[in-house]
Amino acid sequence: MSDILAELSTAVIEGNVDDMADLTEDALDEDFSAQDILDKGLMPGMDHVGVEFKAGNMFVPEVLRSARAMHNSMDLIRPLLAESGASMTGKMIIGTVKGDLHDIGKNLVGMMCEGAGFEVEDIGKNIEPEAFVEAVKKYEPNIIGMSALLTTTMRSMEHTIKALEEAGLRDKVKVIIGGAPVTQTFSDQIGADGYASNAASAAELAKSFVN
Repeated sequence: MSDILAELSTAVIEGNVDDMADLTEDALDEDFSAQDILDKGLMPGMDHVGVEFKAGNMFVPEVLRSARAMHNSMDLIRPLLAESGASMTGKMIIGTVKGDLHDIGKNLVGMMCEGAGFEVEDIGKNIEPEAFVEAVKKYEPNIIGMSALLTTTMRSMEHTIKALEEAGLRDKVKVIIGGAPVTQTFSDQIGADGYASNAASAAELAKSFVN
């Protein structure tokens, strides 16, 4: 890997928010494409963050800082990726289900998945099942990520899956669910495609669905 791409990876891992724009500009000046910057600079950095987070060596504030650093670079290269027709890993929509206003976990999942090369549409929190259906029609994602932090709102995940079935869209998307009270057993019960216990696992699972 070139020095500048290695520096970008390191800056992501260290959460070096302030230097990301300059490093990204330097990489572009060295004639690296936006795709190179994403695939060989940002993604390896976020992959490392995911491994360390799962191992308990990094914590949520540090991961958020790494994700913010990555975003500072993505803000510069996103238009270039679109211009060049670069291939993203896939497209996903994420949202916190109806009745639930928590979003830190959801935001982390979005950042980790963006770091894994996904185009991520965050549709927000307290999202009705019908709004998830409309988002699937609008964005045509490969994957839906649903989050709930309250036992009382977990059932909204089941209602959303039913709404997708009624709209004839269930077969078009993979559904990943997560959040503190959510379990693999619950995921199986409601017919989700996968459960992730943390943001790094969610990104890994999302990648496995599109590869």
